[in-house]
Amino acid sequence: MASLKNTLTGTGIALVTPFSSNFDIDFDAFEKMIHYVINGGVEYIVVLGTTAEAPTLSSAEKKDLIKFSYDAVKKRVPVVVGIGGNNTAELMHDLETFPLEEAIAVLSASPYYSKPSQEGIFQHYKTLAEASPKPILLYNVPGRTSKNVEAATVIRLANEVENIAGIKEAGGDFAQCIKILRDAPEDFLVVSGDDALAMPQIACGMQGVISVAGNAFPKDFSDMVRSSLKSDFKTAKSINDKLAGAYELMFAENNPAGVKAFLAEMGLIENYLRLPLVPLSEKYHAQIKAFMQAYGDDLKKKPVQAD
Repeated sequence: MASLKNTLTGTGIALVTPFSSNFDIDFDAFEKMIHYVINGGVEYIVVLGTTAEAPTLSSAEKKDLIKFSYDAVKKRVPVVVGIGGNNTAELMHDLETFPLEEAIAVLSASPYYSKPSQEGIFQHYKTLAEASPKPILLYNVPGRTSKNVEAATVIRLANEVENIAGIKEAGGDFAQCIKILRDAPEDFLVVSGDDALAMPQIACGMQGVISVAGNAFPKDFSDMVRSSLKSDFKTAKSINDKLAGAYELMFAENNPAGVKAFLAEMGLIENYLRLPLVPLSEKYHAQIKAFMQAYGDDLKKKPVQAD
Protein backbone atom coordinates (compact mmCIF):
# COMPACT_ATOMS: atom_id res chain seq x y z
CA MET A 1 0.00 0.00 0.00
CA ALA A 2 1.43 3.37 -1.04
CA SER A 3 1.89 5.92 1.73
CA LEU A 4 -0.63 8.76 1.83
CA LYS A 5 2.00 11.08 3.30
CA ASN A 6 2.97 12.12 -0.22
CA THR A 7 -0.53 13.28 -1.14
CA LEU A 8 -2.35 14.22 2.08
CA THR A 9 0.24 16.37 3.82
CA GLY A 10 -1.09 19.87 4.43
CA THR A 11 -4.68 21.09 4.72
CA GLY A 12 -7.73 19.00 4.02
CA ILE A 13 -11.18 20.55 4.30
CA ALA A 14 -14.09 18.72 5.93
CA LEU A 15 -16.65 20.26 3.59
CA VAL A 16 -20.06 21.40 4.81
CA THR A 17 -23.17 20.23 2.98
CA PRO A 18 -25.17 23.32 1.98
CA PHE A 19 -28.97 23.08 2.13
CA SER A 20 -31.68 25.24 0.56
CA SER A 21 -34.73 26.56 2.38
CA ASN A 22 -36.62 23.29 1.81
CA PHE A 23 -33.62 21.38 3.27
CA ASP A 24 -32.67 19.75 -0.03
CA ILE A 25 -28.96 19.67 -0.85
CA ASP A 26 -27.94 22.90 -2.57
CA PHE A 27 -25.60 21.50 -5.21
CA ASP A 28 -24.89 24.93 -6.71
CA ALA A 29 -23.59 26.14 -3.35
CA PHE A 30 -21.70 22.87 -2.86
CA GLU A 31 -19.91 23.40 -6.16
CA LYS A 32 -19.16 26.99 -5.16
CA MET A 33 -17.65 25.74 -1.90
CA ILE A 34 -15.45 23.23 -3.74
CA HIS A 35 -14.08 25.92 -6.07
CA TYR A 36 -13.65 28.34 -3.16
CA VAL A 37 -11.47 26.06 -1.04
CA ILE A 38 -9.44 24.73 -3.98
CA ASN A 39 -8.78 28.27 -5.22
CA GLY A 40 -7.82 29.09 -1.65
CA GLY A 41 -4.92 26.66 -1.91
CA VAL A 42 -5.96 23.67 0.20
CA GLU A 43 -4.33 20.33 -0.53
CA TYR A 44 -7.42 18.08 -0.51
CA ILE A 45 -11.10 17.88 0.41
CA VAL A 46 -13.13 15.51 2.57
CA VAL A 47 -16.72 14.79 1.58
CA LEU A 48 -19.25 13.31 4.06
CA GLY A 49 -17.37 14.04 7.25
CA THR A 50 -19.28 14.91 10.42
CA THR A 51 -19.06 18.58 9.38
CA ALA A 52 -21.10 17.54 6.33
CA GLU A 53 -24.02 16.50 8.61
CA ALA A 54 -23.57 13.00 7.20
CA PRO A 55 -25.87 11.34 9.80
CA THR A 56 -28.79 13.32 8.34
CA LEU A 57 -28.10 12.33 4.73
CA SER A 58 -29.70 9.37 3.02
CA SER A 59 -27.58 6.74 1.29
CA ALA A 60 -28.72 8.06 -2.10
CA GLU A 61 -27.80 11.63 -1.15
CA LYS A 62 -24.37 10.50 0.01
CA LYS A 63 -23.71 8.77 -3.30
CA ASP A 64 -24.88 11.86 -5.20
CA LEU A 65 -22.55 14.12 -3.19
CA ILE A 66 -19.58 11.83 -3.78
CA LYS A 67 -20.16 11.71 -7.54
CA PHE A 68 -20.84 15.43 -7.72
CA SER A 69 -17.62 16.20 -5.85
CA TYR A 70 -15.56 14.20 -8.36
CA ASP A 71 -17.14 16.12 -11.25
CA ALA A 72 -16.60 19.50 -9.57
CA VAL A 73 -13.05 18.81 -8.38
CA LYS A 74 -11.94 17.50 -11.78
CA LYS A 75 -8.92 15.81 -10.16
CA ARG A 76 -7.39 19.15 -9.13
CA VAL A 77 -6.95 17.86 -5.57
CA PRO A 78 -7.44 14.45 -3.94
CA VAL A 79 -10.88 13.55 -2.56
CA VAL A 80 -11.31 11.67 0.72
CA VAL A 81 -14.75 10.18 1.47
CA GLY A 82 -16.15 9.88 4.98
CA ILE A 83 -17.75 6.53 5.82
CA GLY A 84 -18.05 5.98 9.56
CA GLY A 85 -20.53 4.92 12.21
CA ASN A 86 -21.41 2.25 14.74
CA ASN A 87 -22.95 -0.43 12.49
CA THR A 88 -19.96 -2.35 11.14
CA ALA A 89 -22.00 -4.51 8.75
CA GLU A 90 -23.76 -1.49 7.26
CA LEU A 91 -20.44 0.30 6.79
CA MET A 92 -19.07 -2.74 4.98
CA HIS A 93 -22.04 -2.51 2.61
CA ASP A 94 -21.36 1.21 2.06
CA LEU A 95 -17.71 0.50 1.29
CA GLU A 96 -18.77 -2.05 -1.28
CA THR A 97 -21.50 0.06 -2.93
CA PHE A 98 -20.49 3.73 -2.66
CA PRO A 99 -18.73 5.21 -5.73
CA LEU A 100 -15.18 5.24 -4.39
CA GLU A 101 -13.30 4.76 -7.65
CA GLU A 102 -11.88 8.31 -7.66
CA ALA A 103 -11.38 8.61 -3.89
CA ILE A 104 -7.86 8.45 -2.53
CA ALA A 105 -8.93 7.23 0.91
CA VAL A 106 -11.84 6.68 3.30
CA LEU A 107 -12.03 8.61 6.58
CA SER A 108 -13.89 6.54 9.17
CA ALA A 109 -14.92 7.90 12.55
CA SER A 110 -14.75 5.36 15.36
CA PRO A 111 -18.05 3.84 16.53
CA TYR A 112 -20.19 6.29 18.51
CA TYR A 113 -22.62 5.63 21.38
CA SER A 114 -21.88 1.89 21.56
CA LYS A 115 -18.66 2.59 23.53
CA PRO A 116 -16.87 -0.62 22.45
CA SER A 117 -13.75 -1.91 24.16
CA GLN A 118 -10.36 -1.30 22.54
CA GLU A 119 -10.54 -4.84 21.17
CA GLY A 120 -13.95 -4.05 19.69
CA ILE A 121 -12.57 -0.89 18.07
CA PHE A 122 -9.64 -2.88 16.66
CA GLN A 123 -11.91 -5.58 15.20
CA HIS A 124 -14.29 -2.95 13.79
CA TYR A 125 -11.52 -1.19 11.90
CA LYS A 126 -9.85 -4.44 10.84
CA THR A 127 -13.15 -5.59 9.33
CA LEU A 128 -13.66 -2.28 7.50
CA ALA A 129 -10.10 -2.26 6.20
CA GLU A 130 -10.51 -5.74 4.75
CA ALA A 131 -13.74 -4.68 3.01
CA SER A 132 -12.53 -1.30 1.75
CA PRO A 133 -11.25 -0.80 -1.81
CA LYS A 134 -9.37 2.27 -0.57
CA PRO A 135 -6.99 2.92 2.34
CA ILE A 136 -8.70 3.71 5.65
CA LEU A 137 -7.90 6.76 7.75
CA LEU A 138 -8.89 6.28 11.38
CA TYR A 139 -10.75 9.18 12.98
CA ASN A 140 -10.50 9.53 16.74
CA VAL A 141 -12.95 12.11 18.06
CA PRO A 142 -13.97 11.08 21.58
CA GLY A 143 -15.84 14.33 22.13
CA ARG A 144 -18.41 13.02 19.65
CA THR A 145 -18.10 9.27 20.06
CA SER A 146 -17.64 9.10 23.87
CA LYS A 147 -14.82 6.57 23.43
CA ASN A 148 -11.14 7.26 22.91
CA VAL A 149 -9.16 5.20 20.41
CA GLU A 150 -6.10 4.71 22.55
CA ALA A 151 -2.57 5.10 21.21
CA ALA A 152 -1.86 1.39 21.68
CA THR A 153 -4.89 0.52 19.53
CA VAL A 154 -3.83 2.97 16.82
CA ILE A 155 -0.30 1.52 16.75
CA ARG A 156 -1.63 -2.02 16.68
CA LEU A 157 -3.91 -1.19 13.72
CA ALA A 158 -1.08 0.62 11.93
CA ASN A 159 1.26 -2.36 12.30
CA GLU A 160 -1.12 -5.30 11.89
CA VAL A 161 -3.72 -4.15 9.33
CA GLU A 162 -2.30 -3.43 5.91
CA ASN A 163 -5.10 -1.15 4.65
CA ILE A 164 -4.98 1.23 7.64
CA ALA A 165 -3.01 4.19 6.32
CA GLY A 166 -3.30 6.98 8.88
CA ILE A 167 -5.33 8.82 11.49
CA LYS A 168 -7.16 12.08 11.99
CA GLU A 169 -6.52 12.64 15.70
CA ALA A 170 -9.04 14.94 17.41
CA GLY A 171 -8.77 13.78 20.99
CA GLY A 172 -6.83 16.82 22.14
CA ASP A 173 -4.45 14.71 24.26
CA PHE A 174 -0.90 15.75 23.39
CA ALA A 175 0.64 12.85 25.30
CA GLN A 176 -1.39 10.43 23.19
CA CYS A 177 -0.44 12.27 20.00
CA ILE A 178 3.26 12.06 20.88
CA LYS A 179 2.98 8.31 21.52
CA ILE A 180 1.35 7.78 18.12
CA LEU A 181 3.94 9.93 16.35
CA ARG A 182 6.77 8.13 18.16
CA ASP A 183 5.58 4.56 17.63
CA ALA A 184 3.67 4.57 14.33
CA PRO A 185 5.32 3.20 11.16
CA GLU A 186 7.26 5.75 9.14
CA ASP A 187 4.69 5.81 6.33
CA PHE A 188 1.66 6.22 8.66
CA LEU A 189 -0.13 9.55 8.10
CA VAL A 190 -0.99 11.49 11.27
CA VAL A 191 -3.04 14.68 10.92
CA SER A 192 -4.79 16.91 13.40
CA GLY A 193 -8.56 17.07 13.67
CA ASP A 194 -8.61 20.23 15.77
CA ASP A 195 -8.13 23.63 14.11
CA ALA A 196 -7.09 25.36 17.33
CA LEU A 197 -4.39 22.76 18.07
CA ALA A 198 -3.14 22.19 14.53
CA MET A 199 -0.09 24.46 14.75
CA PRO A 200 1.41 22.96 17.94
CA GLN A 201 0.49 19.44 16.81
CA ILE A 202 2.38 19.99 13.55
CA ALA A 203 5.28 21.18 15.69
CA CYS A 204 5.13 17.76 17.39
CA GLY A 205 5.36 16.01 14.03
CA MET A 206 1.89 15.79 12.51
CA GLN A 207 1.67 16.16 8.74
CA GLY A 208 -1.24 18.59 8.61
CA VAL A 209 -4.90 18.91 9.53
CA ILE A 210 -8.40 18.12 8.32
CA SER A 211 -10.04 21.44 9.02
CA VAL A 212 -13.45 22.95 9.69
CA ALA A 213 -12.26 26.57 9.74
CA GLY A 214 -10.71 26.15 6.32
CA ASN A 215 -14.20 26.09 4.82
CA ALA A 216 -14.42 29.80 5.53
CA PHE A 217 -10.74 30.80 5.52
CA PRO A 218 -9.01 28.40 3.09
CA LYS A 219 -6.17 30.69 2.05
CA ASP A 220 -5.14 31.95 5.46
CA PHE A 221 -5.62 28.60 7.16
CA SER A 222 -3.69 26.61 4.56
CA ASP A 223 -0.94 29.26 4.59
CA MET A 224 -0.73 28.82 8.37
CA VAL A 225 -0.43 25.05 7.98
CA ARG A 226 2.22 25.29 5.26
CA SER A 227 4.23 27.74 7.37
CA SER A 228 4.02 25.33 10.31
CA LEU A 229 5.18 22.43 8.14
CA LYS A 230 8.19 24.52 7.13
CA SER A 231 8.87 25.26 10.83
CA ASP A 232 8.22 28.95 10.17
CA PHE A 233 6.27 29.32 13.37
CA LYS A 234 6.61 33.09 13.50
CA THR A 235 4.53 33.39 10.33
CA ALA A 236 2.24 30.55 11.37
CA LYS A 237 1.54 32.15 14.74
CA SER A 238 0.71 35.52 13.24
CA ILE A 239 -1.93 33.91 11.01
CA ASN A 240 -3.18 31.59 13.72
CA ASP A 241 -3.61 34.47 16.15
CA LYS A 242 -5.87 36.21 13.62
CA LEU A 243 -7.98 33.07 13.22
CA ALA A 244 -8.17 32.11 16.91
CA GLY A 245 -11.39 34.06 17.50
CA ALA A 246 -13.02 32.30 14.55
CA TYR A 247 -12.12 28.88 15.97
CA GLU A 248 -13.87 29.76 19.23
CA LEU A 249 -17.01 31.02 17.50
CA MET A 250 -17.20 28.05 15.13
CA PHE A 251 -17.46 25.64 18.05
CA ALA A 252 -19.33 27.85 20.52
CA GLU A 253 -22.52 25.78 20.19
CA ASN A 254 -21.95 22.99 17.71
CA ASN A 255 -20.32 22.09 14.44
CA PRO A 256 -21.27 22.88 11.69
CA ALA A 257 -23.68 25.57 12.92
CA GLY A 258 -20.74 27.88 13.60
CA VAL A 259 -18.93 27.50 10.30
CA LYS A 260 -22.21 27.64 8.36
CA ALA A 261 -22.94 31.00 10.01
CA PHE A 262 -19.55 32.26 8.80
CA LEU A 263 -20.16 30.95 5.29
CA ALA A 264 -23.64 32.50 5.19
CA GLU A 265 -22.17 35.87 6.21
CA MET A 266 -19.70 35.50 3.35
CA GLY A 267 -22.51 34.78 0.88
CA LEU A 268 -21.26 31.31 -0.01
CA ILE A 269 -24.21 29.29 1.33
CA GLU A 270 -27.61 29.77 2.93
CA ASN A 271 -27.74 29.24 6.68
CA TYR A 272 -29.77 26.02 6.90
CA LEU A 273 -29.05 22.86 8.88
CA ARG A 274 -31.04 19.65 9.18
CA LEU A 275 -32.55 18.72 12.51
CA PRO A 276 -31.53 17.94 15.17
CA LEU A 277 -29.09 20.78 14.41
CA VAL A 278 -30.34 24.36 14.18
CA PRO A 279 -28.61 27.57 13.09
CA LEU A 280 -26.30 29.33 15.51
CA SER A 281 -28.05 31.47 18.12
CA GLU A 282 -28.31 35.19 17.48
CA LYS A 283 -25.91 35.91 20.36
CA TYR A 284 -23.04 34.14 18.63
CA HIS A 285 -24.12 35.10 15.12
CA ALA A 286 -23.80 38.75 16.14
CA GLN A 287 -20.27 38.03 17.36
CA ILE A 288 -19.46 36.42 14.00
CA LYS A 289 -20.66 39.55 12.21
CA ALA A 290 -18.39 41.65 14.42
CA PHE A 291 -15.46 39.30 13.84
CA MET A 292 -15.97 39.39 10.09
CA GLN A 293 -16.14 43.16 10.11
CA ALA A 294 -12.85 43.36 11.98
CA TYR A 295 -11.20 40.58 9.99
CA GLY A 296 -12.81 41.06 6.64
CA ASP A 297 -11.11 44.07 5.08
CA ASP A 298 -8.58 41.87 3.33
CA LEU A 299 -11.26 39.39 2.30
CA LYS A 300 -13.33 42.16 0.75
CA LYS A 301 -10.36 43.68 -1.02
CA LYS A 302 -8.83 40.38 -2.20
CA PRO A 303 -11.52 37.70 -2.01
CA VAL A 304 -10.73 34.11 -2.89
CA GLN A 305 -12.63 33.28 -6.05
CA ALA A 306 -15.58 30.92 -5.52
CA ASP A 307 -16.07 30.06 -9.17
